[in-house]
Amino acid sequence: MQYALELTNVSKTYQGDGALEQKKALNSLNLKIPVGSIFGLLGSNGAGKSTAINIIAGLTNKSSGKVLIWGCDQDLSPEQSRSFIGVMPQELNLDPFLSAKDALEVQAGLFGVGKKERKTSHILEKVGLSDVANAYSRSLSGGMRRRLLMAKALVHSPPILILDEPTAGVDIELREVLWDYITELRDNGTTIVLTTHYLEEAQKICDQIGILSNGVLVEKGDTKDLLAKIDNKILIVHPGTEILKAPDFSPMVTSSLRIDGALQLSFDRSKISTEEVIDLCRKIGISIRDIATEEPALEDVFRLAIKNIH
Repeated sequence: MQYALELTNVSKTYQGDGALEQKKALNSLNLKIPVGSIFGLLGSNGAGKSTAINIIAGLTNKSSGKVLIWGCDQDLSPEQSRSFIGVMPQELNLDPFLSAKDALEVQAGLFGVGKKERKTSHILEKVGLSDVANAYSRSLSGGMRRRLLMAKALVHSPPILILDEPTAGVDIELREVLWDYITELRDNGTTIVLTTHYLEEAQKICDQIGILSNGVLVEKGDTKDLLAKIDNKILIVHPGTEILKAPDFSPMVTSSLRIDGALQLSFDRSKISTEEVIDLCRKIGISIRDIATEEPALEDVFRLAIKNIH
């Protein structure tokens, strides 16, 4: 199987307050997500990310289109297609009177996982909850509850894992633990679809990226290919002598001083080369002790994609 998820012309229209008032949350979304990949679905609030995820998870009915989950048509076999997916929702919907361990045991039972096949202790260890396995959900911190939601999504060993803002409210150290586990799952063949507001995380972990704006998929591709589309480049010049004020290189180059005294030069590499920027520095008498470059970030891709659609 080449694709774990296939969405064809999927649309969702919500009825507004007025008789004729409608809002299109998704507009003919076409998406193919390869097996064994981490796919990041990005977009501003209201872009349609949660709607797309809820449709895939079977929590929201689409208005039109077709969804194949692990090769199974969602409309023809809703229960079977749902069994292929583990969903970590954005909302903290946990039973406050169940311990972390019991929450996983109940969830496994709902998916028909036999007691001998359950991996409760293993999953709790992987998400960093072994120490609070017997603690009630209501006593856990916000970050721990989010990790428990992820653990619940994994009890039936689904081939597809959907994570809606998985690290929101999770501290940096434990966020790294979660990303390490997500990467491990991917390496073992699990297909992962996630939404996140942390663009630097998406850039680090996602094999592919899709960007939604007003229900329209405005950009999609391998993360490295999307980054290569951005012509903006940053040159960091460490001067031999102190610079008190950033020189004006406009309109070709934007300059600013960093806290460490280095000169940051941002430019469009399709209009001016790195060598030419260095020559500009030398012409105005800046002695160069060291030079470093920074490549474009996913934030630049996101900004450009949204700008182009408008």
